[in-house]
Amino acid sequence: MVRPWLGTAVRGGLALVWLYAGATKVGDLAASGRAVHAYQIMPYELSQVVGAALPFVEIALGVLLLLGVATRLAAGVSAALLVIFIAGIVSAWARGLAIDCGCFGTGGELPAGEEPSYALDIARDVGFLLLAGFLVVWPRTRWSVDSVINGGEESDE
Repeated sequence: MVRPWLGTAVRGGLALVWLYAGATKVGDLAASGRAVHAYQIMPYELSQVVGAALPFVEIALGVLLLLGVATRLAAGVSAALLVIFIAGIVSAWARGLAIDCGCFGTGGELPAGEEPSYALDIARDVGFLLLAGFLVVWPRTRWSVDSVINGGEESDE
């Protein structure tokens, strides 16, 4: 059957996205906090806490998905986080903020004259959201801890 193999590729791809996103931020948690604060949605102190926690959440999601542990739950949390990210980018765009999304690095305000890439950021995150949605609906994949726990059952039929 093709779907478990497709799900494995989707799971692996989404895992790599989360691992890369978290890894690019974990080395400078203050910068991650500044990137969150650039959205001007929450107070500075809360932005710092969210920014410091976010890379670890992303890395945890990446590890869970890479191993195929609690795949449906990890995909559901991924989907929720991606919806929040998309809403944040839409909000920044609607309010005329000129910021880097901070999705894969430091983020924050853009230099004068530099244009944000909100449409591309949203399209990319919608694509990732579709991947997460696939795994919410069809979480059984090949080469996963979930399939071992479930006695080798790798399809949703």
